[in-house]
Amino acid sequence: MTVGLNLQANLDQAKSLIQIAAKKGVKLLVLPENFAYFGQPKVKTIAIQEESGGPARTFLSEQASKNKIWIVGGTIPVINSQASSKNPSSSCFVLDDSGFEVACYKKIHLFDAMLDDSVGSYCESSDYSSGEQPIIVDTPIGSLGLAVCYDLRFPELFRYLSDHGAEIVAVPAAFTSQTGKSHWTPLLRARAIENLIYVIGSNMGDRYHKNRPTWGGSTIIDPWGNIMNELEEGSGMITADIDLDYLKSLRNKLPIYDHRRFSVLKP
Repeated sequence: MTVGLNLQANLDQAKSLIQIAAKKGVKLLVLPENFAYFGQPKVKTIAIQEESGGPARTFLSEQASKNKIWIVGGTIPVINSQASSKNPSSSCFVLDDSGFEVACYKKIHLFDAMLDDSVGSYCESSDYSSGEQPIIVDTPIGSLGLAVCYDLRFPELFRYLSDHGAEIVAVPAAFTSQTGKSHWTPLLRARAIENLIYVIGSNMGDRYHKNRPTWGGSTIIDPWGNIMNELEEGSGMITADIDLDYLKSLRNKLPIYDHRRFSVLKP
């Protein structure tokens, strides 16, 4: 997707892609981070609205139900009125094919960094609070773990997810053009290889965005690290078949989970 400030235009773009996916028989679709809201200055106002089911959450529920498809809904800013932090969380909702929210992952690692690009200084923690709980949900394509964008740089999260049964990890993202060019695909492949899991990376794809260029490169990686399908940039959709028997055969042939020797690493 290529997302701008116009909410309705963003939702219309997502709607079109969801409908195409449903017609192709796709069982689960992953939207990118910030698929509805990208660059809006009033994040907290949006987050308060979305707490009780604002336009983006309502849209996801309606589209999942109408198209009979599971949706990993990128991220939506959502305030938690019960939390101590006044900042919203960057929340990734999973909806089943009846439109019910069956899981919500709150992004754990927030992107605070200095880059040599048009933005320069990124400080996600000034607008968002970090989550604390990894999430795994059973889906029609397998046991699905969730991670968002900057989470991809932290292998501990992916090892936790795979240790707790994840066979696939979905990664909605808005990876910058500068970091994405060098790191996006290598990191996706690394997380897949080291855990013998499928990784679905759904990245924002506007390399020419005047304020916040994103790399694109949405990719589906198999447990051996092979690129199954890839969308270089722009708006579009890729698909691949998830074969859990293939995953299990690889884990039997290369039993990395049985070979770990954490006792050697203790101080």
